[in-house]
Amino acid sequence: MLENTVSPPVYWPAVLLSLSAVLGLVICDYQNWRPGRYLCKPLAALAFVWLALSSGIPDSAYGTWLLAGLLCCMAGDLLLMPDNDRFFLAGLFAFLCGHLLYAMAFLQLPMNTTGLAICAAPALALLVIAIRWFGPHLPANMKIPVVLYTLVITGMLLCASLTAGHPAAGLIIGGAWGFAISDLAVARRQFISPDRSNGLWGTPLYFFSQLLLAYTVLMV
Repeated sequence: MLENTVSPPVYWPAVLLSLSAVLGLVICDYQNWRPGRYLCKPLAALAFVWLALSSGIPDSAYGTWLLAGLLCCMAGDLLLMPDNDRFFLAGLFAFLCGHLLYAMAFLQLPMNTTGLAICAAPALALLVIAIRWFGPHLPANMKIPVVLYTLVITGMLLCASLTAGHPAAGLIIGGAWGFAISDLAVARRQFISPDRSNGLWGTPLYFFSQLLLAYTVLMV
């Protein structure tokens, strides 16, 4: 008797591409080698989109919303490559859209208010810490965009917490928090200190978090 079998998604090529590209990106940023940055960063962003598509076009509402968020984040990565305030603001808007789309994705799953009760205080604490830390260093034209962006991040974290109890909740919550914390490195580099150490931890954390979120498309 013949049985239909479904091949498991082949996701290792995307993971290997991500590891290689992120390692190259960290090294190039630390050495301030721009050509390498312009090569490695798009490849690292392409890897998390590729991972989300490893099983084909997402056929769930969750997968559709999350894939849209991943594409916005990929656009944000490309826009942040030039050291230019106009491009930075455009990248900030792309990431803001990414956070909103992630929040919409999380809301497609069954909601568990227990997770919200546990995560609400840490999420609000991160909001206060970020505003108090970066607020005094923000140019006048960036105050409203950055505060709005920080509020959206907090909302995304709260939506992620509502997935508690779902099989993918650990990766969703971990990816959401990793994404949010990695933004501190970007903000510190932009507004406080362009120290090269920002990329040593912020860049790997960001791309690892995006991989976690991308992988949840295959789980839901």
